[in-house]
Amino acid sequence: MSTRPAGKVLLLGVENESADALKRANALDGCMFQSASGEADALRRLRRTAFDVMVTSPSTTIEEDLPLVEEMGRVRPATKTVLLAPRTTPAGLIAALRARVFACFAAPFEIHEIAQMTRRAIQEVDWRDGIQVLSAHAGWLTVRMDCRLLNAERLVSFLNELPSDRPEEERDRLMVAFREILLNAMEHGGHFDRDKVVEVTAIRTERAIVFYVHDPGPGFRADALPHAAVSNPPDDPVAHLGRRAELGLRPGGFGLLLARKIVDELIYNEAGNEVLMIKHTS
Repeated sequence: MSTRPAGKVLLLGVENESADALKRANALDGCMFQSASGEADALRRLRRTAFDVMVTSPSTTIEEDLPLVEEMGRVRPATKTVLLAPRTTPAGLIAALRARVFACFAAPFEIHEIAQMTRRAIQEVDWRDGIQVLSAHAGWLTVRMDCRLLNAERLVSFLNELPSDRPEEERDRLMVAFREILLNAMEHGGHFDRDKVVEVTAIRTERAIVFYVHDPGPGFRADALPHAAVSNPPDDPVAHLGRRAELGLRPGGFGLLLARKIVDELIYNEAGNEVLMIKHTS
């Protein structure tokens, strides 16, 4: 029998495939669901019942949903929002981050990912200031975030939608590389300590997608990483795993190696606590 908190989820749109699929998702097993036919119905239900999460209709845009998110914040400030949208724009994603939306997904939807994020939203209590927008306009986004795995997952859900004009496979690979670099910064620079922060900038130029990550740690030397796959000898590709176990680190260590294979340029500063990832688009 599951020991996870059941959770209450409000679904917008009474007839949509995504809502039906979420109700059947294993990650949300045991949750109580209600469906609202529209904004007025959603607010009526929110005034009557405290929901953990509201999942918006996949047929409405971010811009259409944000007024409801703002009003919901006055009625039920503890309720998190997972936005589903048929498409996204950089301006819409930035507005969603500023509005403290928990996560955002654009079509085509991966129900498993949405369900997992909804479960995380149900479980999380202290989340509202986990990601703070420092600077944002077309082509440039800078955020500061505390070093929790949850915030890495949330930020990836937003940034995955920014290069929406790129082929899906290319975008997925790029976000895999970015996530690994971000987790390295949080783990080794911030030790997954919520009192420490990392700074992330995403930049889109005419010819490249650039990510900058600055962690709070003292840095490292690229030639002194016995716990990372990048340091393994050619005849022993998993030699680092034993060292990671000795240090009590999470399984992995392939982040740098993987990122170098995906992006075109990976540049660290002298100290080793700032990194630029560059993917050329033309």
